[in-house]
Amino acid sequence: MPSWLGKNLPLHESIKELSSYLRSNHIETVCLNSRCPNAGECYSEGNVSFLILGNTCTRDCLFCAIRGGVPGKIDPDEPARIAGAVRRLKLKYVVVTSVTRDDLPDGGASHYSDVIKAIKHASPDTVTEALVPDFKGSKRSIDTILDSGADVFSHNMEVVSRLYHKIRPDFGYSLSLDSLRYAFSRGTSAIKSGFMVGLGELDSEIDDLLGDLKNTGCTYLTIGQYLKPKGSRLDVEEYIRPEKFIALKEKAMDLGFKKVASGPFVRSSYRAGELYFGQGV
Repeated sequence: MPSWLGKNLPLHESIKELSSYLRSNHIETVCLNSRCPNAGECYSEGNVSFLILGNTCTRDCLFCAIRGGVPGKIDPDEPARIAGAVRRLKLKYVVVTSVTRDDLPDGGASHYSDVIKAIKHASPDTVTEALVPDFKGSKRSIDTILDSGADVFSHNMEVVSRLYHKIRPDFGYSLSLDSLRYAFSRGTSAIKSGFMVGLGELDSEIDDLLGDLKNTGCTYLTIGQYLKPKGSRLDVEEYIRPEKFIALKEKAMDLGFKKVASGPFVRSSYRAGELYFGQGV
């Protein structure tokens, strides 16, 4: 690991308290399931990204630490538990995301809607971001998300076009762009996406991805370094220097993106509220 990837892990009693509360209430987070390197930092500051629809994915992306397989049944009490957590923790900004559920007719969109509506009812001032899969391109499922009251529609591109077949074999580059474009066509002003670098992509391919994303109407963007989690079958090809992340942010801003977070430890949900409220990441 290069020197700039050193990270001090916070030792704070609130981390244990928050982890204990979530565990005792059977609430999953993407922070722990994806083995995110920022989990301790975010937990110490009271930032949580909820993972709904279980923790078993029906797809098989090489970079992801979340397990694949046959998911269990939807928990009908999950919306109420998450809404209760949002209210108790006094969260101002919430990311709601999920594993991909191709086994469900709507991909889980109706459950997303139930969770977001429950959060809005319990804590009306909380800003909610729905970080969703591609729903196999179903506009009806995307409509369900947009009609739920979610403040931010988010779908990650993850990698440049050339690497989709290798790294995200069950996803489609054009399909993901179409999901963002459709959300924009519905009048959604807060559209977010993110991608990783360090996987062998070329600068020209990053430029193409930035241009394609901007043309969808995407307004918020995250760019981060791929770091191999335990259990991943995908190796890091290159550790990108911090100054290049700064240059990528400047390039994206010049293209017209509203807000951009770019750095080695940036993830799509990392300090998402700060990005949304313009406090800097």
